[in-house]
Amino acid sequence: MAEGENKGQRLLGIYHRLSRGELISKEVLAREYGVTEKSIQRDIDDIRSYLAGDRDEGAADICYDRQAKGYRLVEEESRCLTRKEILAMAKILLESRAFAKEELHTILDKLIEACPREGRKVVKDMIRNETFCYVPPRHGKKLLDALWDISLFIKNREIIRFSYKRQDGAEKEHTAKPVALLFSEFYFYLVAYKEEETEFPTIFRVDRIETMEKTGDHFQVPYQDRFKDGEFRKRVQFMYPGVLRRVTFTYSGPSVEAVLDRLPTARILSHKDGIYTLTAEAYGKGLDMWLGSQGKWVKVLQSEEVTL
Repeated sequence: MAEGENKGQRLLGIYHRLSRGELISKEVLAREYGVTEKSIQRDIDDIRSYLAGDRDEGAADICYDRQAKGYRLVEEESRCLTRKEILAMAKILLESRAFAKEELHTILDKLIEACPREGRKVVKDMIRNETFCYVPPRHGKKLLDALWDISLFIKNREIIRFSYKRQDGAEKEHTAKPVALLFSEFYFYLVAYKEEETEFPTIFRVDRIETMEKTGDHFQVPYQDRFKDGEFRKRVQFMYPGVLRRVTFTYSGPSVEAVLDRLPTARILSHKDGIYTLTAEAYGKGLDMWLGSQGKWVKVLQSEEVTL
């Protein structure tokens, strides 16, 4: 084999090891490849030059670890997840209870694999008990494929046809225009305008969709001149279908901040003697139900339909 081919294979092999978080030793590699340590040093310098010249791809450098007596690939912190960030994401995934066990474990394994090598065991140990005791949603369905397909349908503005099983077991076929995919309290939801209803959207739990296919037809966003996806999302957090409504109410509880976090559209109108007057908007009656659950802390002053 030509020297150039030998060098090319060495470079790929060394870079592969570095990218996996391995510590490499010039002495060990020289014996393994049958070359001098100077050749390995030149290989390391070549990889360094590549990373320095292609920052979009590399965003990393090869550094010598004096304590471990070897070289490591050190990625720029701004370009990769830290162990603190990975731990936070893992905690959110576990707490969400959104996925079947198999899918959750696959995601967590890949997430932890992205952690800097020295932090992987630490993160694993920190979430070990929660992972072992994880309780998946009762529907038990794998959702990643369906979530991806729905996201593509939304992106491409494709009208879809799907079979949907309600909680009572009744199954019905729908043709609809998908406009959003949301997550709320254990479940993913498809927000779509049914073909026969265009005034306000209908909300479907993704795990209850039995079959789904595109029709080949496309659509414009309903009310395109006034439909704003970000504003729309703020108003469907309770996942109840229905017309858009505005509720004005007073709140005398211990944390108005918690109310503002729970209701993205909420605004404080006034505050006096520990009593806040607020207004918020949401589709359907979910907002009224949540306010009712707050007991004596909340008093509804006005509830009305809103025309966008």
